[in-house]
Amino acid sequence: MKPFPVSPPSPPSRRRVLATAGVLGATFVLGGCTAFGHDPLRVHVAGFEPLTGEGLELRFAVRLRLQNPNDAPVVYDGVSLELEVNGQPLASGVSDRSGSVPRYGEAVLSVPVTVSAFSVVRQALGLAAGETLDEVPYLLRGKLAGPMPGGVRFSERGSLNLARLGSGRR
Repeated sequence: MKPFPVSPPSPPSRRRVLATAGVLGATFVLGGCTAFGHDPLRVHVAGFEPLTGEGLELRFAVRLRLQNPNDAPVVYDGVSLELEVNGQPLASGVSDRSGSVPRYGEAVLSVPVTVSAFSVVRQALGLAAGETLDEVPYLLRGKLAGPMPGGVRFSERGSLNLARLGSGRR
């Protein structure tokens, strides 16, 4: 038996290549507009709760109020936090909690963070150098891990009045 002659496949027509590229390009552009058309997640510190630490470390839970001003829920599977006070790192923490912030809704999330003894000493030295206790700036940065590439990042800036906290006045 003789084998059947096999002819090489014909190259795709230019029109077909352009149509495929156009469809892929439109999908990419529309998907990008959807991903980047969202307002950022609003994150506010709702409170701090003391936790049991080990050795020289301090631990506390940072309670975050997450507000979603968008028409789609934000799903997360893990969270990471960093807290700076007076421009210096103070605390960091992670949690493997998962959940979602409903569309046009809010949720409260608690994340355990650790403050090392060295961070406490660094902050104390900064305050002893004559910095005021009335307006101590802080920066909270974090990331909610999830289906979006890179997760959903957030940050909040503010100031703490340590003089009022130390005196017991509110």
